[in-house]
Amino acid sequence: MNFENKSEPRIVYMGTPELSAKVLEAMIEDGWNIVALVTNEDKEVGRKRVLTPTPTKQVALAHNIPVYQPHRIRLDHAFLDEIKPDVIVTFAYGQIVPDEVLNCPKYGCINLHGSLLPKLRGAAPIQRSIMEGHKKTGVTLMQMVAAMDAGLMYDKEEVEIAPDETYTSLQNKISDAGKRLILRDLLPYLNGALPGVPQNEDEVTFAAKIKPEDEHIPLSLSADEFVRYAHGLSEEPGGYLLLKGEKLKIYLCKKISDEEKAPIGTIIEANKHFVFQAKGGAIEILSLQLQGKKKMDGRSFLNGAHGLEGEVLI
Repeated sequence: MNFENKSEPRIVYMGTPELSAKVLEAMIEDGWNIVALVTNEDKEVGRKRVLTPTPTKQVALAHNIPVYQPHRIRLDHAFLDEIKPDVIVTFAYGQIVPDEVLNCPKYGCINLHGSLLPKLRGAAPIQRSIMEGHKKTGVTLMQMVAAMDAGLMYDKEEVEIAPDETYTSLQNKISDAGKRLILRDLLPYLNGALPGVPQNEDEVTFAAKIKPEDEHIPLSLSADEFVRYAHGLSEEPGGYLLLKGEKLKIYLCKKISDEEKAPIGTIIEANKHFVFQAKGGAIEILSLQLQGKKKMDGRSFLNGAHGLEGEVLI
């Protein structure tokens, strides 16, 4: 059948974080028939460990859309057979989707992936695009298949990566690109007007998941690489170095010289500017958070932390 308008197809949306919630909100406002949301379980947030709904769940509940939160979708997906979706749209769901789910909707499952495929398949394409120094990235609307991010590509939106781009700022750009893609392409896809293009396997690269140990920024990186790495983790989860045994999260920083005049990690200025020696250059820390303290700019931190010059970050 051909769908003549947005209210006809029954859509299950699968997604979890804020950037996905913005796309869900846009689809609802644009008149799409979202019959259910599948998202991850609520999480404890903040120092008080308050159990908090996922961002997509908050949107769905505000619009009276039923919400499903299976602990493991590969083991708990029978509810989809009762919903009978025409299509499943996913964006940053956070779990591997099994074949039974992929085969459930009449018109299949499509995914918004945060890179220009076949580059940066995998769990952390937005972070890795910054870390690797890419000048541009984007979103690919693609077919979901059993192999990770390997399906047909239906459309793409490019996004420029600014020199001082952070994970937070790039997520916002990616979310906006995702909105444009899905609103433009979903009806043509359902009506068979987007045949899809296979990915060139020779051009495939991967974006490995960010693990807790990856948050400790390697001082073996060059100064330029260090800045990109820190920004790729900013503001969540936040990359860190250790200062006197405590985590010092670095949210914003910049390379200020090419000189290497002290051992790597040494704090070489701690008066008005917070500067340390990196490999092949000096880096000024502009925004940071010491373990147990509030986030602040470098100068404010130095106002309350004296005698740091000569200390070593590790």
